[in-house]
Amino acid sequence: MTKTPERPRLRGRLTRWFINRLPRADQLRLTHRNVYILPTRAGLMLGLTLMLLLVGSINYQLNLGYLLTFLLLGCSVVGMHVCHGNLRGLQLRLEPPEPCFVRQNAVINITLDNPGRARHGIAMGEAGTDHWSWTDVPAEGSARVQVGWSPPSRGRHPLPRLTAQTGFPLGTFRVWTYWRPAAELLVYPAPESPAPPLPPGEPRPGGVNARHAHRSGEFDGVRSYRRGDPMKAVAWKKAAQVWAAGRDELVSRDQSAHLQTHELWLDPAQCGGADIEHRLSRVCAWVLAAERLGLDYGLRLPSQEIPPDQGPAHQRRCLEALALC
Repeated sequence: MTKTPERPRLRGRLTRWFINRLPRADQLRLTHRNVYILPTRAGLMLGLTLMLLLVGSINYQLNLGYLLTFLLLGCSVVGMHVCHGNLRGLQLRLEPPEPCFVRQNAVINITLDNPGRARHGIAMGEAGTDHWSWTDVPAEGSARVQVGWSPPSRGRHPLPRLTAQTGFPLGTFRVWTYWRPAAELLVYPAPESPAPPLPPGEPRPGGVNARHAHRSGEFDGVRSYRRGDPMKAVAWKKAAQVWAAGRDELVSRDQSAHLQTHELWLDPAQCGGADIEHRLSRVCAWVLAAERLGLDYGLRLPSQEIPPDQGPAHQRRCLEALALC
């Protein structure tokens, strides 16, 4: 049986312990206090080569050997200072992350502000991974970097630990920093695909106001197009909204709209199965479908009830409730 090396595991635990001690902030200015430097493997091999050159030059009294050794050593020292200064002085700013669905990659947008000379070969990524986003930052300018991250589940999650690094110009030294953003990411349930049809409407209570009396699709005068419906019955305004959303669907006016006395409520209890994640996934798909069709819909959850409405703000409110349920 192959045993896992203890040294990499111990090093990973020490790295996590060190990063967890850092304060959380959505902005970070890189100074000599939070920028670290160590030689790379190429740098260690260069140091060993310089040592052998120096020993050989001493043994054989080679003046040209001394010249070559100290010339390479001087270049290495200058490269070390340039590499450290390539990262030091940058300002890292986190943009507010946009919500995403489970099993989707979240995009973390980071702006690098540079108050001085141009910076080259700057990499950003999640700490502990080998996936990097590279950029150059112009002198007295800014650059934007996108870092991908896969959230583990629905809900509200703190952003992962990030790191910035560079090896410019020689690659003999690695300069890096760690960053713990303070922002959190909201992750919605993954919508079920393909989703079943919307549930039937529920009888309206008395005293329905006029705003709800003329909307809500099949529940308030508009329904999905059925074969045989006359063209004059097509709700072209609603159809244009559906097409703008990227769906090739038609909706028709319900000729018995004045008889409609039902409203659409979405409830995980309407979904079959005992798995709460599967039920929330189905309700999430229903929310997206009702919004796409321009219907009024409400949401019932064990902890809260959102009255029927429609629009982007209402959709975000319902999805957030499902994410935090």
